[in-house]
Amino acid sequence: MGKTPDQIEAIRPLRDGVIADIDVAEQMIKHFIQKVHGKRRFPRWPEIVICVPSGSTSVERRAIRDAASNAGASQVWLIEEPMAAAIGADMPVTEPVGSMVVDIGGGTTEVAVLSLRGLAYTTSVRVGGDKMDEAISSYVRRNHNLLIGEATAERIKKQVGIAKPPPNGGDGLSVHIKGRDLVNGVPKEITINQRQIAEALSEPVGTIVEGVRIALENTAPELAADIVDQGIVLTGGGALLQGLDEVLRDETGLPVTVADDPLTCVAIGTGRALEEEVFRGVLLTA
Repeated sequence: MGKTPDQIEAIRPLRDGVIADIDVAEQMIKHFIQKVHGKRRFPRWPEIVICVPSGSTSVERRAIRDAASNAGASQVWLIEEPMAAAIGADMPVTEPVGSMVVDIGGGTTEVAVLSLRGLAYTTSVRVGGDKMDEAISSYVRRNHNLLIGEATAERIKKQVGIAKPPPNGGDGLSVHIKGRDLVNGVPKEITINQRQIAEALSEPVGTIVEGVRIALENTAPELAADIVDQGIVLTGGGALLQGLDEVLRDETGLPVTVADDPLTCVAIGTGRALEEEVFRGVLLTA
Protein backbone atom coordinates (compact mmCIF):
# COMPACT_ATOMS: atom_id res chain seq x y z
CA MET A 1 0.00 0.00 0.00
CA GLY A 2 3.07 2.22 0.34
CA LYS A 3 2.41 3.30 3.94
CA THR A 4 2.27 0.01 5.85
CA PRO A 5 4.73 -0.42 8.75
CA ASP A 6 7.21 -3.30 8.79
CA GLN A 7 5.05 -5.44 11.08
CA ILE A 8 2.10 -5.34 8.65
CA GLU A 9 2.20 -7.15 5.32
CA ALA A 10 -0.14 -5.96 2.55
CA ILE A 11 -1.27 -8.91 0.42
CA ARG A 12 -3.14 -8.87 -2.88
CA PRO A 13 -5.09 -12.15 -3.12
CA LEU A 14 -5.86 -11.49 -6.79
CA ARG A 15 -3.41 -10.39 -9.47
CA ASP A 16 -4.03 -10.09 -13.21
CA GLY A 17 -7.59 -11.25 -12.60
CA VAL A 18 -6.68 -14.63 -11.07
CA ILE A 19 -5.84 -15.89 -7.59
CA ALA A 20 -2.30 -15.15 -6.42
CA ASP A 21 -2.76 -16.40 -2.83
CA ILE A 22 -5.51 -19.00 -2.43
CA ASP A 23 -5.56 -18.94 1.39
CA VAL A 24 -5.98 -15.17 1.56
CA ALA A 25 -8.55 -15.27 -1.26
CA GLU A 26 -10.55 -17.80 0.74
CA GLN A 27 -10.51 -15.54 3.81
CA MET A 28 -11.54 -12.56 1.67
CA ILE A 29 -14.55 -14.43 0.25
CA LYS A 30 -15.48 -15.64 3.74
CA HIS A 31 -15.40 -12.00 4.92
CA PHE A 32 -17.71 -10.97 2.07
CA ILE A 33 -20.18 -13.73 2.98
CA GLN A 34 -20.19 -12.65 6.62
CA LYS A 35 -20.62 -9.02 5.60
CA VAL A 36 -23.72 -9.88 3.55
CA HIS A 37 -25.37 -12.16 6.10
CA GLY A 38 -24.29 -10.34 9.27
CA LYS A 39 -24.33 -12.11 12.63
CA ARG A 40 -27.13 -14.56 11.95
CA ARG A 41 -27.51 -17.41 14.41
CA PHE A 42 -27.84 -19.96 11.63
CA PRO A 43 -25.39 -19.12 8.82
CA ARG A 44 -26.55 -19.58 5.24
CA TRP A 45 -24.56 -21.31 2.52
CA PRO A 46 -25.01 -18.96 -0.44
CA GLU A 47 -24.72 -19.37 -4.17
CA ILE A 48 -21.77 -17.35 -5.42
CA VAL A 49 -20.91 -16.07 -8.88
CA ILE A 50 -17.31 -15.05 -9.53
CA CYS A 51 -15.95 -13.33 -12.63
CA VAL A 52 -12.92 -14.81 -14.35
CA PRO A 53 -10.82 -13.52 -17.26
CA SER A 54 -11.82 -15.17 -20.53
CA GLY A 55 -8.21 -16.28 -20.98
CA SER A 56 -7.88 -17.93 -17.57
CA THR A 57 -6.83 -21.58 -17.53
CA SER A 58 -8.81 -24.50 -16.13
CA VAL A 59 -6.34 -24.66 -13.24
CA GLU A 60 -6.88 -20.99 -12.41
CA ARG A 61 -10.65 -21.40 -12.59
CA ARG A 62 -10.54 -24.45 -10.36
CA ALA A 63 -8.50 -22.51 -7.79
CA ILE A 64 -11.15 -19.78 -7.74
CA ARG A 65 -13.97 -22.30 -7.40
CA ASP A 66 -12.18 -24.17 -4.59
CA ALA A 67 -11.50 -20.95 -2.67
CA ALA A 68 -15.19 -20.01 -2.79
CA SER A 69 -16.33 -23.52 -1.81
CA ASN A 70 -13.93 -23.61 1.13
CA ALA A 71 -15.21 -20.18 2.20
CA GLY A 72 -18.74 -21.57 2.62
CA ALA A 73 -20.48 -21.40 -0.76
CA SER A 74 -23.13 -24.02 -1.48
CA GLN A 75 -22.81 -23.52 -5.24
CA VAL A 76 -20.09 -21.70 -7.16
CA TRP A 77 -20.71 -20.33 -10.63
CA LEU A 78 -18.18 -18.63 -12.86
CA ILE A 79 -18.87 -16.03 -15.51
CA GLU A 80 -16.40 -14.64 -17.99
CA GLU A 81 -15.72 -10.96 -17.36
CA PRO A 82 -16.62 -9.63 -20.82
CA MET A 83 -19.99 -11.38 -20.67
CA ALA A 84 -20.70 -9.90 -17.22
CA ALA A 85 -19.61 -6.47 -18.44
CA ALA A 86 -21.85 -6.68 -21.51
CA ILE A 87 -24.87 -7.73 -19.44
CA GLY A 88 -24.22 -4.89 -16.99
CA ALA A 89 -23.95 -2.42 -19.87
CA ASP A 90 -27.33 -3.56 -21.27
CA MET A 91 -25.82 -4.88 -24.48
CA PRO A 92 -27.98 -7.28 -26.58
CA VAL A 93 -26.09 -10.43 -25.55
CA THR A 94 -29.13 -12.73 -25.96
CA GLU A 95 -29.96 -11.57 -29.49
CA PRO A 96 -28.54 -12.86 -32.81
CA VAL A 97 -26.56 -9.66 -33.21
CA GLY A 98 -22.80 -9.23 -32.94
CA SER A 99 -21.54 -6.67 -30.45
CA MET A 100 -18.11 -5.91 -29.03
CA VAL A 101 -17.19 -5.05 -25.45
CA VAL A 102 -13.78 -3.97 -24.16
CA ASP A 103 -13.59 -4.37 -20.39
CA ILE A 104 -10.50 -2.68 -18.93
CA GLY A 105 -10.07 -3.87 -15.37
CA GLY A 106 -7.22 -3.62 -12.91
CA GLY A 107 -5.24 -6.64 -14.07
CA THR A 108 -6.54 -7.47 -17.53
CA THR A 109 -8.32 -6.05 -20.55
CA GLU A 110 -10.98 -8.35 -21.96
CA VAL A 111 -11.94 -7.89 -25.61
CA ALA A 112 -14.90 -9.93 -26.77
CA VAL A 113 -17.42 -10.26 -29.57
CA LEU A 114 -20.75 -11.55 -28.24
CA SER A 115 -23.86 -13.03 -29.79
CA LEU A 116 -26.66 -15.35 -28.60
CA ARG A 117 -25.45 -15.63 -24.97
CA GLY A 118 -21.99 -16.70 -26.08
CA LEU A 119 -18.54 -15.33 -26.80
CA ALA A 120 -17.99 -15.61 -30.55
CA TYR A 121 -14.42 -14.43 -30.10
CA THR A 122 -12.48 -13.30 -27.07
CA THR A 123 -8.96 -12.35 -26.14
CA SER A 124 -7.53 -11.41 -22.78
CA VAL A 125 -4.64 -8.94 -22.58
CA ARG A 126 -2.72 -8.78 -19.31
CA VAL A 127 -2.80 -5.00 -19.32
CA GLY A 128 -5.14 -2.89 -17.22
CA GLY A 129 -5.19 -0.14 -14.64
CA ASP A 130 -2.34 -1.70 -12.65
CA LYS A 131 -0.02 -1.72 -15.67
CA MET A 132 -0.94 1.92 -16.32
CA ASP A 133 0.09 2.77 -12.76
CA GLU A 134 3.37 0.90 -13.24
CA ALA A 135 4.00 2.75 -16.51
CA ILE A 136 3.55 6.11 -14.76
CA SER A 137 5.88 5.08 -11.91
CA SER A 138 8.53 3.90 -14.39
CA TYR A 139 8.27 7.11 -16.43
CA VAL A 140 8.67 9.33 -13.36
CA ARG A 141 11.62 7.26 -12.13
CA ARG A 142 13.31 7.20 -15.53
CA ASN A 143 12.79 10.84 -16.49
CA HIS A 144 12.77 12.63 -13.13
CA ASN A 145 14.84 10.35 -10.85
CA LEU A 146 11.87 10.27 -8.49
CA LEU A 147 10.53 7.17 -6.76
CA ILE A 148 6.77 7.20 -6.16
CA GLY A 149 4.40 4.60 -4.69
CA GLU A 150 1.44 2.78 -6.23
CA ALA A 151 -1.09 5.08 -4.58
CA THR A 152 0.60 8.19 -6.00
CA ALA A 153 0.76 6.69 -9.50
CA GLU A 154 -2.93 5.81 -9.34
CA ARG A 155 -3.79 9.33 -8.18
CA ILE A 156 -1.87 10.78 -11.13
CA LYS A 157 -3.75 8.48 -13.51
CA LYS A 158 -7.13 9.48 -12.11
CA GLN A 159 -6.40 13.22 -11.98
CA VAL A 160 -4.54 13.87 -15.23
CA GLY A 161 -4.40 10.50 -17.00
CA ILE A 162 -4.87 10.79 -20.75
CA ALA A 163 -4.55 8.33 -23.63
CA LYS A 164 -3.21 10.74 -26.24
CA PRO A 165 -1.30 14.05 -26.13
CA PRO A 166 -3.36 17.22 -25.58
CA PRO A 167 -4.38 19.04 -28.79
CA ASN A 168 -2.60 21.98 -30.39
CA GLY A 169 0.80 21.05 -28.97
CA GLY A 170 -0.17 22.08 -25.44
CA ASP A 171 0.84 20.39 -22.20
CA GLY A 172 -2.69 20.10 -20.79
CA LEU A 173 -3.34 19.86 -17.07
CA SER A 174 -0.54 19.39 -14.57
CA VAL A 175 -0.27 17.93 -11.08
CA HIS A 176 2.28 18.20 -8.26
CA ILE A 177 3.66 14.88 -7.06
CA LYS A 178 5.96 14.00 -4.19
CA GLY A 179 8.35 11.12 -3.76
CA ARG A 180 11.93 10.22 -2.92
CA ASP A 181 14.81 11.61 -4.97
CA LEU A 182 16.87 8.69 -6.28
CA VAL A 183 20.02 10.82 -6.47
CA ASN A 184 20.32 12.08 -2.89
CA GLY A 185 17.57 10.09 -1.16
CA VAL A 186 15.61 13.06 0.20
CA PRO A 187 11.90 13.87 -0.35
CA LYS A 188 11.24 15.88 -3.50
CA GLU A 189 8.31 17.46 -5.33
CA ILE A 190 7.92 17.85 -9.09
CA THR A 191 5.21 18.87 -11.54
CA ILE A 192 4.09 16.55 -14.32
CA ASN A 193 1.69 17.37 -17.17
CA GLN A 194 -0.70 15.47 -19.41
CA ARG A 195 1.67 15.44 -22.38
CA GLN A 196 4.15 13.53 -20.25
CA ILE A 197 1.46 11.20 -18.93
CA ALA A 198 0.32 10.42 -22.48
CA GLU A 199 3.90 9.46 -23.29
CA ALA A 200 4.08 7.29 -20.16
CA LEU A 201 0.84 5.49 -21.03
CA SER A 202 1.56 5.01 -24.73
CA GLU A 203 2.70 1.39 -24.28
CA PRO A 204 -0.26 0.05 -22.25
CA VAL A 205 -2.72 2.01 -24.41
CA GLY A 206 -1.05 0.62 -27.53
CA THR A 207 -1.38 -2.91 -26.17
CA ILE A 208 -5.12 -2.41 -25.62
CA VAL A 209 -5.54 -1.02 -29.14
CA GLU A 210 -3.66 -4.01 -30.56
CA GLY A 211 -5.93 -6.40 -28.64
CA VAL A 212 -8.99 -4.74 -30.15
CA ARG A 213 -7.48 -4.85 -33.63
CA ILE A 214 -6.70 -8.57 -33.31
CA ALA A 215 -10.25 -9.28 -32.15
CA LEU A 216 -11.69 -7.41 -35.13
CA GLU A 217 -9.42 -9.28 -37.55
CA ASN A 218 -10.63 -12.62 -36.16
CA THR A 219 -14.34 -11.78 -36.13
CA ALA A 220 -16.65 -13.51 -38.60
CA PRO A 221 -17.78 -11.21 -41.44
CA GLU A 222 -21.48 -11.22 -40.46
CA LEU A 223 -20.66 -10.30 -36.86
CA ALA A 224 -18.18 -7.67 -38.04
CA ALA A 225 -20.96 -6.08 -40.08
CA ASP A 226 -23.07 -5.86 -36.92
CA ILE A 227 -20.21 -4.22 -35.01
CA VAL A 228 -20.04 -1.49 -37.67
CA ASP A 229 -23.61 -0.59 -36.66
CA GLN A 230 -23.43 -1.39 -32.93
CA GLY A 231 -19.96 0.01 -32.31
CA ILE A 232 -17.62 -0.84 -29.43
CA VAL A 233 -18.60 -0.37 -25.78
CA LEU A 234 -15.92 0.33 -23.15
CA THR A 235 -16.41 -0.82 -19.56
CA GLY A 236 -14.24 -1.12 -16.45
CA GLY A 237 -12.28 1.54 -14.59
CA GLY A 238 -9.80 1.91 -17.44
CA ALA A 239 -12.63 3.11 -19.70
CA LEU A 240 -12.55 6.36 -17.71
CA LEU A 241 -9.07 7.19 -19.00
CA GLN A 242 -9.51 10.47 -20.85
CA GLY A 243 -9.27 10.13 -24.62
CA LEU A 244 -9.13 6.33 -24.76
CA ASP A 245 -12.42 6.14 -26.64
CA GLU A 246 -11.07 8.68 -29.14
CA VAL A 247 -7.87 6.68 -29.67
CA LEU A 248 -9.85 3.50 -30.36
CA ARG A 249 -12.24 5.39 -32.64
CA ASP A 250 -9.30 6.78 -34.64
CA GLU A 251 -7.53 3.42 -34.85
CA THR A 252 -10.55 1.30 -35.82
CA GLY A 253 -12.82 3.74 -37.63
CA LEU A 254 -15.75 2.39 -35.59
CA PRO A 255 -18.09 4.18 -33.18
CA VAL A 256 -16.80 3.80 -29.60
CA THR A 257 -18.81 4.66 -26.50
CA VAL A 258 -18.18 4.42 -22.77
CA ALA A 259 -20.85 2.59 -20.75
CA ASP A 260 -23.02 4.74 -18.51
CA ASP A 261 -21.39 3.44 -15.32
CA PRO A 262 -18.27 1.56 -16.44
CA LEU A 263 -16.99 0.92 -12.91
CA THR A 264 -19.98 -1.21 -11.90
CA CYS A 265 -20.90 -2.94 -15.18
CA VAL A 266 -19.19 -6.21 -14.27
CA ALA A 267 -20.71 -6.30 -10.78
CA ILE A 268 -24.20 -5.47 -12.07
CA GLY A 269 -23.93 -8.00 -14.89
CA THR A 270 -22.76 -10.71 -12.50
CA GLY A 271 -25.76 -10.13 -10.24
CA ARG A 272 -28.19 -10.13 -13.15
CA ALA A 273 -26.73 -13.38 -14.50
CA LEU A 274 -27.54 -15.07 -11.18
CA GLU A 275 -30.95 -13.49 -10.66
CA GLU A 276 -32.47 -13.38 -14.16
CA GLU A 277 -33.37 -16.67 -15.80
CA VAL A 278 -32.69 -15.34 -19.30
CA PHE A 279 -28.98 -15.06 -18.50
CA ARG A 280 -28.55 -18.36 -16.62
CA GLY A 281 -27.10 -19.99 -19.71
CA VAL A 282 -23.95 -17.86 -19.53
CA LEU A 283 -22.88 -19.25 -16.13
CA LEU A 284 -20.08 -21.81 -15.99
CA THR A 285 -19.46 -24.51 -13.40
CA ALA A 286 -15.67 -24.72 -13.75
